[in-house]
Amino acid sequence: MGMIGGGKDAFIGAVHRLALNMDGQIELVAGALSINPEVAVESGRSLFLDESRIYTDYKIMLEKEAAMPVEEKLDFVSIVTPNFVHFEPAMMALEKGFHVVIEKPITFSLEQAKQLKAKVEETGLDLLLCHTYTGYPMVKQAKQLLQSGVLGKIRKVYVEYPQGWLSTFLEGTGQAQASWRTDPKRSGKAGSMGDIGTHAFNLAEYVTGLQVVKICADLNTIVEGRMLDDDGAVLLNFNNGASGVLMATQIAAGEENNVKIRVYCEKGGIEWKQEDANTLLVKWLDKPAEIYRAGTGYLDSFASHNCRTPAGHPEGYLEAFANLYRNFALTLKAKISGEHPKEEWLDFPSAKEGVRGMAFIENVVKSGQSDYKWISFEV
Repeated sequence: MGMIGGGKDAFIGAVHRLALNMDGQIELVAGALSINPEVAVESGRSLFLDESRIYTDYKIMLEKEAAMPVEEKLDFVSIVTPNFVHFEPAMMALEKGFHVVIEKPITFSLEQAKQLKAKVEETGLDLLLCHTYTGYPMVKQAKQLLQSGVLGKIRKVYVEYPQGWLSTFLEGTGQAQASWRTDPKRSGKAGSMGDIGTHAFNLAEYVTGLQVVKICADLNTIVEGRMLDDDGAVLLNFNNGASGVLMATQIAAGEENNVKIRVYCEKGGIEWKQEDANTLLVKWLDKPAEIYRAGTGYLDSFASHNCRTPAGHPEGYLEAFANLYRNFALTLKAKISGEHPKEEWLDFPSAKEGVRGMAFIENVVKSGQSDYKWISFEV
Protein backbone atom coordinates (compact mmCIF):
# COMPACT_ATOMS: atom_id res chain seq x y z
CA MET A 1 0.00 0.00 0.00
CA GLY A 2 0.87 3.65 -0.25
CA MET A 3 -0.06 6.35 2.26
CA ILE A 4 -1.15 9.94 1.68
CA GLY A 5 -0.65 12.09 4.79
CA GLY A 6 0.28 10.67 8.16
CA GLY A 7 3.84 11.98 8.45
CA LYS A 8 5.84 12.20 11.65
CA ASP A 9 4.00 15.37 12.72
CA ALA A 10 0.55 13.72 12.42
CA PHE A 11 -1.51 11.61 14.85
CA ILE A 12 -3.75 9.20 12.97
CA GLY A 13 -1.17 8.06 10.41
CA ALA A 14 0.87 6.31 13.09
CA VAL A 15 -2.27 4.55 14.34
CA HIS A 16 -2.99 3.29 10.82
CA ARG A 17 0.56 1.98 10.45
CA LEU A 18 0.42 0.12 13.77
CA ALA A 19 -2.88 -1.43 12.71
CA LEU A 20 -1.89 -2.45 9.19
CA ASN A 21 1.34 -4.05 10.43
CA MET A 22 -0.40 -6.23 13.01
CA ASP A 23 -1.16 -9.19 10.75
CA GLY A 24 1.69 -9.14 8.24
CA GLN A 25 -0.79 -8.95 5.36
CA ILE A 26 0.11 -5.44 4.22
CA GLU A 27 3.40 -3.73 3.41
CA LEU A 28 3.78 0.04 3.29
CA VAL A 29 6.03 0.65 0.26
CA ALA A 30 5.30 4.23 -0.82
CA GLY A 31 4.13 7.50 0.66
CA ALA A 32 3.40 11.17 0.16
CA LEU A 33 3.37 11.69 3.90
CA SER A 34 3.17 15.47 4.24
CA ILE A 35 2.54 18.68 2.31
CA ASN A 36 5.83 19.88 3.85
CA PRO A 37 8.55 18.41 1.57
CA GLU A 38 11.11 18.11 4.36
CA VAL A 39 8.67 16.32 6.66
CA ALA A 40 7.56 14.06 3.80
CA VAL A 41 11.13 12.96 3.08
CA GLU A 42 12.13 12.61 6.74
CA SER A 43 8.98 10.60 7.48
CA GLY A 44 9.54 8.29 4.53
CA ARG A 45 13.12 7.64 5.53
CA SER A 46 12.16 6.97 9.15
CA LEU A 47 9.82 4.25 7.85
CA PHE A 48 12.60 2.79 5.67
CA LEU A 49 10.78 3.43 2.40
CA ASP A 50 12.82 3.19 -0.76
CA GLU A 51 14.05 6.66 -1.71
CA SER A 52 12.43 6.32 -5.14
CA ARG A 53 9.03 5.84 -3.52
CA ILE A 54 9.15 8.74 -1.09
CA TYR A 55 7.06 11.51 -2.64
CA THR A 56 6.41 15.14 -1.77
CA ASP A 57 3.19 15.31 -3.84
CA TYR A 58 0.42 12.71 -3.82
CA LYS A 59 -0.44 13.43 -7.47
CA ILE A 60 3.08 12.55 -8.54
CA MET A 61 2.95 9.41 -6.41
CA LEU A 62 -0.29 8.19 -7.95
CA GLU A 63 0.94 8.95 -11.48
CA LYS A 64 4.27 7.15 -11.04
CA GLU A 65 2.86 4.20 -9.09
CA ALA A 66 0.13 3.64 -11.68
CA ALA A 67 2.77 3.37 -14.41
CA MET A 68 4.73 0.62 -12.62
CA PRO A 69 4.57 -3.05 -13.63
CA VAL A 70 1.63 -4.93 -12.12
CA GLU A 71 3.83 -6.97 -9.78
CA GLU A 72 5.42 -3.82 -8.35
CA LYS A 73 2.75 -1.13 -8.21
CA LEU A 74 0.49 -0.41 -5.26
CA ASP A 75 -2.66 -2.43 -4.61
CA PHE A 76 -4.27 0.31 -2.55
CA VAL A 77 -3.81 3.76 -1.08
CA SER A 78 -4.59 4.86 2.48
CA ILE A 79 -5.66 8.52 2.86
CA VAL A 80 -5.11 9.89 6.39
CA THR A 81 -5.31 13.63 5.74
CA PRO A 82 -7.69 16.22 7.28
CA ASN A 83 -11.27 16.17 5.95
CA PHE A 84 -10.80 18.78 3.24
CA VAL A 85 -8.03 16.68 1.61
CA HIS A 86 -10.00 13.43 1.30
CA PHE A 87 -11.96 13.79 -1.92
CA GLU A 88 -9.38 14.67 -4.57
CA PRO A 89 -6.77 12.05 -3.57
CA ALA A 90 -9.46 9.38 -3.31
CA MET A 91 -10.96 10.19 -6.71
CA MET A 92 -7.54 10.23 -8.37
CA ALA A 93 -6.53 6.95 -6.72
CA LEU A 94 -9.69 5.25 -7.98
CA GLU A 95 -9.19 6.70 -11.47
CA LYS A 96 -5.65 5.28 -11.47
CA GLY A 97 -6.95 1.83 -10.53
CA PHE A 98 -6.10 1.75 -6.82
CA HIS A 99 -8.39 0.52 -4.07
CA VAL A 100 -8.79 3.10 -1.28
CA VAL A 101 -8.73 3.28 2.50
CA ILE A 102 -9.94 6.62 3.86
CA GLU A 103 -10.39 8.26 7.23
CA LYS A 104 -13.83 9.39 8.32
CA PRO A 105 -15.83 11.41 7.56
CA ILE A 106 -15.40 10.25 3.99
CA THR A 107 -15.33 13.72 2.39
CA PHE A 108 -15.84 17.41 3.07
CA SER A 109 -19.45 17.47 1.82
CA LEU A 110 -22.37 15.19 1.01
CA GLU A 111 -22.10 15.98 -2.69
CA GLN A 112 -18.46 14.87 -2.72
CA ALA A 113 -19.40 11.67 -0.89
CA LYS A 114 -22.00 10.84 -3.53
CA GLN A 115 -19.49 11.45 -6.31
CA LEU A 116 -16.94 9.23 -4.61
CA LYS A 117 -19.48 6.44 -4.10
CA ALA A 118 -20.42 6.66 -7.78
CA LYS A 119 -16.73 6.39 -8.74
CA VAL A 120 -16.31 3.31 -6.53
CA GLU A 121 -19.29 1.68 -8.25
CA GLU A 122 -18.06 2.73 -11.71
CA THR A 123 -14.57 1.29 -11.21
CA GLY A 124 -15.59 -1.83 -9.30
CA LEU A 125 -12.81 -1.10 -6.81
CA ASP A 126 -13.12 -1.39 -3.03
CA LEU A 127 -13.13 1.35 -0.42
CA LEU A 128 -12.65 0.99 3.33
CA LEU A 129 -13.99 3.79 5.52
CA CYS A 130 -12.29 3.78 8.92
CA HIS A 131 -15.13 3.68 11.41
CA THR A 132 -12.93 1.94 13.96
CA TYR A 133 -15.60 0.91 16.45
CA THR A 134 -17.21 -1.50 13.98
CA GLY A 135 -13.98 -3.52 14.20
CA TYR A 136 -14.49 -4.55 17.83
CA PRO A 137 -15.44 -8.25 18.16
CA MET A 138 -18.16 -7.59 20.74
CA VAL A 139 -19.73 -4.89 18.56
CA LYS A 140 -19.98 -7.51 15.84
CA GLN A 141 -21.44 -9.98 18.35
CA ALA A 142 -24.06 -7.38 19.32
CA LYS A 143 -24.99 -6.89 15.67
CA GLN A 144 -25.41 -10.62 15.09
CA LEU A 145 -27.52 -11.07 18.23
CA LEU A 146 -29.87 -8.27 17.22
CA GLN A 147 -30.14 -9.56 13.65
CA SER A 148 -30.91 -13.09 14.86
CA GLY A 149 -34.19 -11.84 16.35
CA VAL A 150 -33.63 -13.60 19.67
CA LEU A 151 -34.21 -10.29 21.49
CA GLY A 152 -37.27 -9.39 19.46
CA LYS A 153 -38.02 -6.17 17.63
CA ILE A 154 -35.73 -3.20 18.35
CA ARG A 155 -37.56 -0.43 20.21
CA LYS A 156 -35.00 2.02 21.62
CA VAL A 157 -31.39 3.02 20.83
CA TYR A 158 -29.06 5.12 22.97
CA VAL A 159 -25.60 5.94 21.61
CA GLU A 160 -23.14 8.41 23.11
CA TYR A 161 -19.64 9.68 22.53
CA PRO A 162 -18.36 12.03 25.26
CA GLN A 163 -14.88 13.59 25.08
CA GLY A 164 -13.38 16.37 27.16
CA TRP A 165 -10.26 17.40 25.25
CA LEU A 166 -11.83 20.56 23.78
CA SER A 167 -13.17 21.89 27.08
CA THR A 168 -10.90 24.91 26.63
CA PHE A 169 -10.03 27.05 23.61
CA LEU A 170 -7.24 24.65 22.68
CA GLU A 171 -7.15 25.76 19.05
CA GLY A 172 -5.98 29.17 20.28
CA THR A 173 -2.72 27.60 21.49
CA GLY A 174 -1.78 26.37 18.03
CA GLN A 175 -2.42 22.72 18.84
CA ALA A 176 -2.59 21.10 15.40
CA GLN A 177 -5.40 18.60 15.96
CA ALA A 178 -7.63 21.18 17.62
CA SER A 179 -6.83 23.81 14.99
CA TRP A 180 -8.04 21.92 11.94
CA ARG A 181 -10.91 20.06 13.63
CA THR A 182 -12.52 23.33 14.76
CA ASP A 183 -11.95 25.17 11.47
CA PRO A 184 -14.96 25.05 9.11
CA LYS A 185 -12.66 25.54 6.10
CA ARG A 186 -10.81 22.30 6.90
CA SER A 187 -13.26 20.25 8.96
CA GLY A 188 -16.59 21.03 7.28
CA LYS A 189 -20.00 22.13 8.50
CA ALA A 190 -19.88 20.41 11.87
CA GLY A 191 -17.41 20.18 14.74
CA SER A 192 -18.15 17.56 17.38
CA MET A 193 -20.97 16.10 15.29
CA GLY A 194 -18.67 15.71 12.30
CA ASP A 195 -15.70 14.44 14.24
CA ILE A 196 -17.27 12.01 16.73
CA GLY A 197 -21.02 12.28 16.12
CA THR A 198 -20.50 10.47 12.82
CA HIS A 199 -18.89 7.59 14.73
CA ALA A 200 -21.89 7.37 17.07
CA PHE A 201 -24.31 7.53 14.14
CA ASN A 202 -22.45 4.82 12.23
CA LEU A 203 -22.31 2.62 15.32
CA ALA A 204 -26.07 2.93 15.83
CA GLU A 205 -26.90 2.00 12.25
CA TYR A 206 -24.26 -0.76 12.08
CA VAL A 207 -25.24 -2.54 15.29
CA THR A 208 -29.00 -2.32 14.75
CA GLY A 209 -29.02 -2.86 10.99
CA LEU A 210 -31.59 -0.04 10.85
CA GLN A 211 -31.51 3.34 9.13
CA VAL A 212 -32.37 6.73 10.56
CA VAL A 213 -35.31 8.36 8.74
CA LYS A 214 -36.04 11.46 10.88
CA ILE A 215 -34.02 13.58 13.30
CA CYS A 216 -34.41 16.47 15.72
CA ALA A 217 -31.05 18.06 16.61
CA ASP A 218 -29.76 20.53 19.15
CA LEU A 219 -26.21 21.81 18.52
CA ASN A 220 -24.22 24.02 20.88
CA THR A 221 -20.96 25.91 20.80
CA ILE A 222 -19.94 26.16 24.43
CA VAL A 223 -16.34 27.41 24.35
CA GLU A 224 -16.16 31.11 23.55
CA GLY A 225 -14.50 31.93 20.25
CA ARG A 226 -14.99 28.46 18.73
CA MET A 227 -16.30 28.44 15.15
CA LEU A 228 -18.04 25.04 15.15
CA ASP A 229 -20.26 23.04 17.51
CA ASP A 230 -18.51 21.30 20.39
CA ASP A 231 -21.60 19.72 21.93
CA GLY A 232 -24.93 18.34 20.78
CA ALA A 233 -27.76 15.83 21.05
CA VAL A 234 -30.01 14.31 18.39
CA LEU A 235 -33.36 12.54 18.67
CA LEU A 236 -33.60 9.73 16.13
CA ASN A 237 -36.43 7.87 14.40
CA PHE A 238 -35.52 4.58 12.68
CA ASN A 239 -37.11 2.87 9.70
CA ASN A 240 -38.68 0.12 11.84
CA GLY A 241 -40.45 2.62 14.12
CA ALA A 242 -37.84 2.55 16.89
CA SER A 243 -36.66 5.78 18.47
CA GLY A 244 -33.26 6.78 19.77
CA VAL A 245 -31.01 9.41 21.29
CA LEU A 246 -27.50 10.30 20.12
CA MET A 247 -25.14 12.44 22.17
CA ALA A 248 -21.73 13.72 21.06
CA THR A 249 -19.74 16.25 23.02
CA GLN A 250 -16.11 17.34 23.25
CA ILE A 251 -16.53 19.55 26.32
CA ALA A 252 -17.31 16.79 28.87
CA ALA A 253 -14.35 17.61 31.11
CA GLY A 254 -12.61 14.49 32.37
CA GLU A 255 -13.97 12.16 29.69
CA GLU A 256 -11.60 10.50 27.22
CA ASN A 257 -13.28 8.40 24.50
CA ASN A 258 -16.15 6.76 26.34
CA VAL A 259 -18.13 5.47 23.35
CA LYS A 260 -21.21 3.53 24.43
CA ILE A 261 -24.30 2.00 22.85
CA ARG A 262 -27.45 0.48 24.37
CA VAL A 263 -30.22 -1.15 22.33
CA TYR A 264 -33.51 -2.26 23.88
CA CYS A 265 -35.84 -4.77 22.22
CA GLU A 266 -39.09 -6.56 23.10
CA LYS A 267 -37.43 -9.32 25.14
CA GLY A 268 -34.22 -7.67 26.33
CA GLY A 269 -31.35 -5.45 25.32
CA ILE A 270 -27.59 -5.15 24.76
CA GLU A 271 -24.99 -2.77 26.16
CA TRP A 272 -21.39 -2.20 24.97
CA LYS A 273 -18.84 0.47 25.84
CA GLN A 274 -15.30 1.03 24.68
CA GLU A 275 -13.95 1.34 28.24
CA ASP A 276 -14.69 -2.39 28.65
CA ALA A 277 -14.48 -3.38 25.00
CA ASN A 278 -14.11 -7.14 25.59
CA THR A 279 -17.52 -7.34 27.29
CA LEU A 280 -21.02 -7.36 25.83
CA LEU A 281 -23.85 -7.23 28.36
CA VAL A 282 -27.12 -8.86 27.34
CA LYS A 283 -30.10 -8.00 29.58
CA TRP A 284 -33.29 -10.08 29.58
CA LEU A 285 -36.84 -9.19 30.59
CA ASP A 286 -37.53 -12.51 32.33
CA LYS A 287 -34.16 -14.01 33.30
CA PRO A 288 -30.72 -12.98 34.62
CA ALA A 289 -28.41 -10.89 32.49
CA GLU A 290 -25.67 -12.58 30.45
CA ILE A 291 -22.09 -11.46 29.92
CA TYR A 292 -20.44 -12.27 26.59
CA ARG A 293 -16.63 -12.06 26.53
CA ALA A 294 -14.23 -11.72 23.62
CA GLY A 295 -12.04 -14.72 22.81
CA THR A 296 -14.52 -17.31 24.06
CA GLY A 297 -15.77 -20.32 22.12
CA TYR A 298 -19.46 -19.43 22.11
CA LEU A 299 -19.23 -16.32 19.92
CA ASP A 300 -20.69 -15.85 16.45
CA SER A 301 -18.30 -16.37 13.50
CA PHE A 302 -18.17 -12.62 12.79
CA ALA A 303 -17.02 -11.91 16.35
CA SER A 304 -14.63 -14.87 16.63
CA HIS A 305 -13.01 -14.04 13.28
CA ASN A 306 -12.07 -10.64 14.71
CA CYS A 307 -10.68 -11.97 18.03
CA ARG A 308 -6.92 -12.32 18.15
CA THR A 309 -6.15 -13.62 21.63
CA PRO A 310 -7.63 -16.17 24.08
CA ALA A 311 -10.27 -15.02 26.55
CA GLY A 312 -8.95 -12.79 29.31
CA HIS A 313 -6.25 -11.16 27.18
CA PRO A 314 -7.48 -7.60 26.53
CA GLU A 315 -7.82 -6.33 22.98
CA GLY A 316 -8.59 -2.72 22.22
CA TYR A 317 -8.55 0.19 19.80
CA LEU A 318 -5.50 -0.85 17.78
CA GLU A 319 -6.81 -4.38 17.31
CA ALA A 320 -10.21 -3.04 16.21
CA PHE A 321 -8.44 -0.79 13.73
CA ALA A 322 -6.31 -3.72 12.56
CA ASN A 323 -9.45 -5.80 12.00
CA LEU A 324 -10.62 -3.24 9.43
CA TYR A 325 -7.31 -3.42 7.59
CA ARG A 326 -7.10 -7.22 7.77
CA ASN A 327 -10.63 -7.74 6.46
CA PHE A 328 -9.96 -5.25 3.68
CA ALA A 329 -6.67 -6.99 2.79
CA LEU A 330 -8.27 -10.45 2.83
CA THR A 331 -11.06 -9.17 0.58
CA LEU A 332 -8.60 -7.66 -1.92
CA LYS A 333 -6.39 -10.77 -1.96
CA ALA A 334 -9.41 -12.97 -2.62
CA LYS A 335 -10.62 -10.78 -5.49
CA ILE A 336 -7.12 -10.53 -7.00
CA SER A 337 -7.02 -14.35 -6.95
CA GLY A 338 -10.42 -14.57 -8.62
CA GLU A 339 -12.10 -15.91 -5.48
CA HIS A 340 -15.17 -14.68 -3.61
CA PRO A 341 -14.35 -13.16 -0.20
CA LYS A 342 -15.96 -14.66 2.90
CA GLU A 343 -18.84 -12.70 4.40
CA GLU A 344 -16.80 -12.12 7.57
CA TRP A 345 -14.08 -10.44 5.47
CA LEU A 346 -16.55 -8.15 3.70
CA ASP A 347 -17.80 -6.79 7.04
CA PHE A 348 -16.19 -3.34 6.90
CA PRO A 349 -17.61 0.18 6.34
CA SER A 350 -17.45 1.47 2.77
CA ALA A 351 -18.69 4.27 0.51
CA LYS A 352 -22.36 3.63 1.34
CA GLU A 353 -21.67 4.26 5.02
CA GLY A 354 -19.61 7.28 4.00
CA VAL A 355 -22.59 8.86 2.23
CA ARG A 356 -24.83 8.11 5.22
CA GLY A 357 -22.29 9.76 7.53
CA MET A 358 -22.08 12.93 5.45
CA ALA A 359 -25.87 13.00 5.21
CA PHE A 360 -25.97 12.80 9.01
CA ILE A 361 -23.75 15.89 9.27
CA GLU A 362 -25.80 17.85 6.73
CA ASN A 363 -29.14 16.90 8.32
CA VAL A 364 -27.99 17.55 11.89
CA VAL A 365 -26.72 21.02 11.00
CA LYS A 366 -29.94 21.74 9.09
CA SER A 367 -32.07 20.57 12.02
CA GLY A 368 -29.93 22.43 14.53
CA GLN A 369 -30.47 25.68 12.64
CA SER A 370 -34.20 25.10 12.12
CA ASP A 371 -37.19 26.07 14.23
CA TYR A 372 -38.98 22.88 13.19
CA LYS A 373 -39.08 20.04 15.72
CA TRP A 374 -38.40 17.21 13.27
CA ILE A 375 -36.96 16.98 9.78
CA SER A 376 -36.77 14.03 7.39
CA PHE A 377 -33.33 12.45 7.03
CA GLU A 378 -32.40 13.22 3.42
CA VAL A 379 -29.55 11.54 1.55
